[in-house]
Amino acid sequence: MAATELGQALRRWRDRVSPDAAGLPSGGQRRAAGLRREELALLAGISVDYVTRLEQGRAVNPSVQVVEALARALRLSGDEREYLFRLAELVPPGPDVVPGYLSPSVQRLLDRLVDTPVGVSDAAMNLLVANPMYAALMGDPSGLRGFERNGVWRNFTGWPTRVRHTPEEHRAFEVGLVAELRATQARYPADRQLQRLIAELRTKSERFAELWDEGVVGRLEASRKTIEHPQVGLLTLDCDLLRVDGNDLHILVYSAEPGTEAAEKLQLISVLGTQSLVEEG
Repeated sequence: MAATELGQALRRWRDRVSPDAAGLPSGGQRRAAGLRREELALLAGISVDYVTRLEQGRAVNPSVQVVEALARALRLSGDEREYLFRLAELVPPGPDVVPGYLSPSVQRLLDRLVDTPVGVSDAAMNLLVANPMYAALMGDPSGLRGFERNGVWRNFTGWPTRVRHTPEEHRAFEVGLVAELRATQARYPADRQLQRLIAELRTKSERFAELWDEGVVGRLEASRKTIEHPQVGLLTLDCDLLRVDGNDLHILVYSAEPGTEAAEKLQLISVLGTQSLVEEG
């Protein structure tokens, strides 16, 4: 019964979210105004097959991470999110776990910044949501899974990035990442996923282990970033880090001063989207 009710709820919520509201193209013929299964799967970072099995009641016991991702993708209210957890026979994450919930007010803010690259991360720097402009500027993150979505993991394990730091900037950025993660661990000492992330980072990165053992403290500060885009080249943007204390979220916003070359390049990126100007082959 619970699996059937879970599937029915997912279908109802999927039908009420328009592609435009989710930042997806709405072209082509559609049988319903809401999201297709493949679109929900893309937004939640799970497979279409798994979404299908959940809706049909053939999959049970989804993980906390999957349920949280579905709640974000479906833009559920606080009460709806709690109901989804109950249908999945899970207890909503408590205050000892890094929160990953986007409140309706935060979602409305993102909806109004459609022409601005914006990414939202939790306090452990796991990327939760990125709008199309962020994907166009920084690269499409929709294929990232698990620790790949964590900014500290990507920076200390050598993942490719479009950001170009000087050696001094890179060192300061590393210190800021470790300090921010340490502060998060102090707020959520019982979060097992966070503990596993730190343990894996200490194993995978000597530099992270060194900084962690040094006990660096502080906060990750906003800065200007130089980004090398594959089509428009280098552009330097203001990078502001907005903190949502109630949900312990980080909103990263990239912008350029009007009338500058960087602003013109950012406008061109908005036209290009994630497409490539170079034909394959």
